[in-house]
Amino acid sequence: MGRHSNNKTVIAINRALLSGIFRGLGALPWPILRGLSSVIAFLAHRIVRYRIRLCRENISSSFPEMSEKEVNETVKGFYRFLADYFIETLKLGTMSADEMQERMKFENIEEVNDDLRAGHNVSVFLGHFCNWEWVSSMPLWLDLSTGTVPCQIYHPLSNVAADEVFGAIRTRFGATNLPMATSAKTLMEMSAKGIPTITGYIADQTPSWRAIHHWIPFLHHDTSVFTGAEKISRKIHAAAYYLEMRRPERNKYVGRFVKITPDVASTPTDQTTDQYFSMLEISIRKNPPFWLWTHNRWRHKRPQ
Repeated sequence: MGRHSNNKTVIAINRALLSGIFRGLGALPWPILRGLSSVIAFLAHRIVRYRIRLCRENISSSFPEMSEKEVNETVKGFYRFLADYFIETLKLGTMSADEMQERMKFENIEEVNDDLRAGHNVSVFLGHFCNWEWVSSMPLWLDLSTGTVPCQIYHPLSNVAADEVFGAIRTRFGATNLPMATSAKTLMEMSAKGIPTITGYIADQTPSWRAIHHWIPFLHHDTSVFTGAEKISRKIHAAAYYLEMRRPERNKYVGRFVKITPDVASTPTDQTTDQYFSMLEISIRKNPPFWLWTHNRWRHKRPQ
């Protein structure tokens, strides 16, 4: 009992400290945060050299047509973006709904709302491209009058205090966090009860070796991919959209919904997954610095 009580106290202290740091830094005005971002970018790129070798290798192998100068510029641009992503995530906890809608806009939202008003489930496929954390503000743009539940799949953090703080930040605009381990069960139960859902899937992560069922050509690599998002969408007859992200200016983003299919269950197996990755590759090729190049995306090799 005593040890359990002590653990709860430590978690509460850590939660308060982390929450205070986020609130304090997030309350800083944008000019100061942009200055902080520039310092972070320089330190990560030039001093700490955070995963610099992996970053360069991923970019150069994905764009073999790039000159060394172009690779260097893309690497530099990536670290600038990564630092901006960090300060933007800090700001996520303090921005008002009005400012959030000014800085994260959504296009073609009416087609999505039409699906929701008709009682359809919706799956939104996106990648680690531009600021994926700000996509959690999507409920501000949705018609939830029919009882639609906006959801996002996530991996719970091992640090309980950090998990609670980040969970609160990611849900402050109305999204519901669903742990990946139980997400399929939860979504199928809601669908069986007639509760429509709109769920975001960051589907470009690397699957564990035992979870690999599908390989595709992606950015000049033979790539193992998750198919879980498609499988869940198929079971609940969801309409699938790709969220095409772009960054018109610093600290501002636009997500455009592009329908992949009105019902994943009506398509051949893996077709939705393949289309999603094809669309994501187009987005990355348009603006290479804005994807997460420090992720060890191609560590798995297909067995011969």
